[in-house]
Amino acid sequence: MGKKLKPEQQKLYEFIDQVLFNEWDPIGVSDVPEARDEYYGYLPQVFGKAMKGETAREIAEYLRLVEAENMGLSGSNSNCIDIAKKIVQRKNELGI
Repeated sequence: MGKKLKPEQQKLYEFIDQVLFNEWDPIGVSDVPEARDEYYGYLPQVFGKAMKGETAREIAEYLRLVEAENMGLSGSNSNCIDIAKKIVQRKNELGI
């Protein structure tokens, strides 16, 4: 059984979910409501990296790895770093 997240952690988890779907969106499905769960498989890993205090660069490297190895895409390094910076910034704003 999983442990319950603290309210600040839940906010970060939900933020990461939103930013992965709406802004990272490497396969371009954010305008398809039926695809809302497309990136759920990567959400726990990104959240875990943020909670461990990994840097934006480390989180971005994970996102690029997912794009390249899991999706077969060349992707955008700058988009991955922008997304990762937003995640780290939100974590800091929440004080966790």
